[in-house]
Amino acid sequence: MNLEGACDCHIHVYEEGYPLAKTATFAPPLAPASAYRDVQRALGFSRAIVVQPTGYGFDNRCTLAAIAQLGDGARGIAVVAPDIGDDELQRLHDAGIRGVRFMMLPGGVLPWDALADMSARIAPLGWNINLQLDGHTLPQHEAMLARLPSNLVIDHLGKFLAPVTPQSEGFASLCRLLDGPRCWIKLSAPYESSRAGAPDFDDVRWIVRTLSARFPERGVWASNWPHPNVRPVPDDARMLDWTMRLVESDEIRRKILVDNPAELYGFQAPAMRLR
Repeated sequence: MNLEGACDCHIHVYEEGYPLAKTATFAPPLAPASAYRDVQRALGFSRAIVVQPTGYGFDNRCTLAAIAQLGDGARGIAVVAPDIGDDELQRLHDAGIRGVRFMMLPGGVLPWDALADMSARIAPLGWNINLQLDGHTLPQHEAMLARLPSNLVIDHLGKFLAPVTPQSEGFASLCRLLDGPRCWIKLSAPYESSRAGAPDFDDVRWIVRTLSARFPERGVWASNWPHPNVRPVPDDARMLDWTMRLVESDEIRRKILVDNPAELYGFQAPAMRLR
């Protein structure tokens, strides 16, 4: 399969010289953009989405520097204060940012009550809300999430922190959101939801099969490099192969790796500006 234009939709960069926020919950590994270049070459990818780590809080300097270093094939997801000005949003857009991260687990700094307003602020830029949460809590927030005016991207197969089945309410809620007009899912990091564990993650394989078949235009793939707090550290090429073996056709694989990220993160779209 031709991987030209393939995108890794969730990586973190940690460089020396950037202090951790007081809200940081762990000391991250050194993971510079230069080291990710080796991963990118091994995967055969040309595009990447740099996601602001929780440990840096609202200080997006490391993420912005990584986008600049990785070049035209990079975009980013920032964490910004609810009262950020339009001029600063535009500056971040011009620097390659295409979304705002809401981490609803320990280490996150943006609350639920800021999400809807932020979605309205960023929708004119074509940005997305990048949401990480325990997927079992989705029914509590589904109505609000379904009304968001911006795109919504849910991390890591939904990140179900307790066993999940096709009959689980959280999974049903995820599917209803993906049936809507603006929700996407990262087919990534199965270790976040699996109890069976590596290398086969047998208890969550069905999630990838189901979502990729039912929502072929809403899935994207991500390595989650450098896999913070995951031991042993997964092999990125094997994680890619694990996901792609669960996808039923080369046509859908291309959508997940190339076409869907290009649409979602604006690689093929003209620059947008706030009205």
